[in-house]
Amino acid sequence: MTEIIDRQEIVPEAHSNERFDQVAAQLFPEYSRSRLQTWIKGGELTVNGCIRRTRDKVIDGEILHLQAELQVEVRSVGEDIALEIVYEDDDVIVINKPAGLVVHPGAGNPDGTLLNALLNHYPDIDKVPRAGIVHRLDRDTTGLMVVAKTLEAHTSLVSQLQAREVHREYDAVVFGTMTGGGTVDEPMGRHPRQRTKMAVSQVGGKEAVTHYRVTRRFLTHTHIRCFLETGRTHQIRVHMAHIKYPLLGDPLYAGRPRLPKGASELLITTLRGFGRQALHARKLELEHPISGDTMSWEVPLPDDMKALLAVLSTEDVR
Repeated sequence: MTEIIDRQEIVPEAHSNERFDQVAAQLFPEYSRSRLQTWIKGGELTVNGCIRRTRDKVIDGEILHLQAELQVEVRSVGEDIALEIVYEDDDVIVINKPAGLVVHPGAGNPDGTLLNALLNHYPDIDKVPRAGIVHRLDRDTTGLMVVAKTLEAHTSLVSQLQAREVHREYDAVVFGTMTGGGTVDEPMGRHPRQRTKMAVSQVGGKEAVTHYRVTRRFLTHTHIRCFLETGRTHQIRVHMAHIKYPLLGDPLYAGRPRLPKGASELLITTLRGFGRQALHARKLELEHPISGDTMSWEVPLPDDMKALLAVLSTEDVR
């Protein structure tokens, strides 16, 4: 059902003589700047009943009147897919995503996604862009994701992500024994020949920064913790492969499975049977979009990564 918006706000003295669209963003914070600009251009957001340009100045005492229809943003249908909800309130949902769950419909995955599950659990979320999904995890990456339930929460979370104010930590297991932690500061873009892959790209790539530290060294592998400064597609997977420590089980960036010389049958079976990249989003910290409180969540490693580390620990530890 389409929601009708009919609201008026008076321009305060503090924002007098500022641009129309900038003042509108202050007075209607639940809507994104681009959405407000569209309404201004379409005459649905007016000043004293008159259509103005986005760049026109407004003065204190003028009335901004918003009359618009809030259209459905998502056309997919809800599906009864179980979700592990770590936290929920009127504004946000934090979930612990399992391996195998695609976040958003796309080529080859038209349904059965997290988005379909959200639409089933929260039908009104169809009026929020991408059903409130503001960041993604790869299909086979597990762990924490935050979802916005309202437009105001969505606008705030997107802004925090863009400003790099959302703290995200990941556990990963990589091939090779690292001597210590470090930082990978290498721009990333689409792979020039394989369009399903990303790659470090000095020409045209976007800034990408990953910090990492060693949690535990094994004879032929390392358990690390990664901290994202940016959030590019496949960032940890690409950056670790770039420095020659690809993620264990990564079918796209690690190449053929590597079996250590002299490995036990148990270790060989475990490595061959680990059917995804060993990556888990363990911690998420952000500012609540409405209260402004700092909130933090952590989830333990999934069972498959616990079992993997237990077997690796039978190696001689360095």
